[in-house]
Amino acid sequence: MDPLTMTDELEAIDDATITKRKIDHTLARFSAAHDELEAEEAKKRERRERLASRPAALLEQTRTALQRVVTTTDSEPAEASGESSPQTRLQEKKERKTRQTAKAGRIAAAVVAALVFLSIGSAWGAQTWFDAKFNNVASLDEDSADIQDAAGQTGDENFLMVGSDTRDGAAAEDGVGDADGTPGARSDTVMIAHVPADRQRVVMVSFPRDLEINRPECKRWDPATSSYKEETSPAQKIAKLNTAYAVGGPQCVTKVIQQITGMKMNHFVGIDFNGFKSMVDAVQGVTVYNEKPVDDTTLGMIIPQAGEVRISGDQALNYVRARHVKGDPTSDYGRIKRQQAFLGALLKTVMSKDVILDTGKLSGFIDAFAKATFGENLGINQMMTLAKSMRGMGSDKVKFLTVPTTEEANKRGNEVLVQSRAKAVFDALINNTPLEEKAPAPPASDTAAAPTSSAKSGGAKKSTSSG
Repeated sequence: MDPLTMTDELEAIDDATITKRKIDHTLARFSAAHDELEAEEAKKRERRERLASRPAALLEQTRTALQRVVTTTDSEPAEASGESSPQTRLQEKKERKTRQTAKAGRIAAAVVAALVFLSIGSAWGAQTWFDAKFNNVASLDEDSADIQDAAGQTGDENFLMVGSDTRDGAAAEDGVGDADGTPGARSDTVMIAHVPADRQRVVMVSFPRDLEINRPECKRWDPATSSYKEETSPAQKIAKLNTAYAVGGPQCVTKVIQQITGMKMNHFVGIDFNGFKSMVDAVQGVTVYNEKPVDDTTLGMIIPQAGEVRISGDQALNYVRARHVKGDPTSDYGRIKRQQAFLGALLKTVMSKDVILDTGKLSGFIDAFAKATFGENLGINQMMTLAKSMRGMGSDKVKFLTVPTTEEANKRGNEVLVQSRAKAVFDALINNTPLEEKAPAPPASDTAAAPTSSAKSGGAKKSTSSG
């Protein structure tokens, strides 16, 4: 029988007493559960308080350690002068060495404490801080029908990078004009950074700004507000690549590049050239190499000497903009080569010990980068994927190339894509197969696309470095 329905003498009791006992029993269970929850909450509060106090304790320990180094160093001569017994030179040398060793140990302890504090602070707040500064703009179209073998591209990281030459906010001393004289925005630079799933190589592919394209219908883009309008820009059969950004912004450029390449763009990085120079100044310049001085008929003398030169932000801005360099008949292609070389030099500088271990330079670069860039699916983790993939790779693993064109402008002043050679390049990137050092000439009978690379089995990619 149920114990709640019986007396101590195992006799049946009335219904009222049974009901009262059941209520008391239920309340007792609730009370016990409440006590357990309260104890658990108290433990959580204690843990939160302990974690919250840890950075402050580390900061205080760092400050105390640094003070101890300073005060001990200052007091050592006084203590030494108070010694009454004379010492031999050997004893003095031994004691001096002991003091120096102890001082070095204290300094090392202080530095370690400071680094621990900084690393904890970075782990807690750096990503949130960066994401708060970064300007997110709708840019991607990852479900586009233009993407070839989307499943097979799983794990690949494709960064579509566009350098915008909008004059909004440009200062007179920049020498690039202003928004009144040059309204709107164009894409002076269009580049893909391809990092395959196996992370064994990085391929950077540049596109000429005057590449002739079939521009699709796109939403109108307002560069002043970094937003899209409700109206659309109609499709245009023959247009320059840089008009895609001018009329349709990031989304339109992504559409065009996915049509040309068949590759899935999963990151968009827009860089405003007006803020670009602050990134260079934040790391105190970037070293570039040129076989001869860089003198532009429009921008003037940019780099007056040949060889390795460390350039400032103002020089870097003109270096990547220049299109009319004396002695360079290729115009846009020469600029592409300079942009590729400079990008590699900038990444090398940022990933060097001089920047990584200098909190001032590193935080200054991150701050400048966040202010000068915009796009979608971009943050510290994504940028570190690109930077780490390029760091330490030899020339056989990091390849810069330009999309194959006839290299001669047509009667409309546009660069014309060589379809078969371009398809061979992008098939190799999609399938992660070797790139041809010298692309084969297209068949004389027709200029259709070359045969595709061998298909992937079950989405698995061949692991091979670029050739």
